[in-house]
Amino acid sequence: MSKTLSFAVLHMSVAFVIGYLFTGSVLAGGALALVEPLCNTVVFHLHEKVWRRIDMRRAAADDARMSASLQAAAARTGAWGPSRKD
Repeated sequence: MSKTLSFAVLHMSVAFVIGYLFTGSVLAGGALALVEPLCNTVVFHLHEKVWRRIDMRRAAADDARMSASLQAAAARTGAWGPSRKD
């Protein structure tokens, strides 16, 4: 948690300095230091949700491919299915 807090402070400091340098206004720099990290947090959350969905779809596709491969191998070798006793 301390790493997260230190990064938040660093992020807000950079946003403030950039805002101040571009505008010359402490108020604008302060507003940017608060608004920009908040926007990035929301965007990061949405970004993670999209990637979680992509990863789940990839895992499901991998499972389907693995299942199909196992079934094909079993069909070739006769490993699955009714056993015959001659």
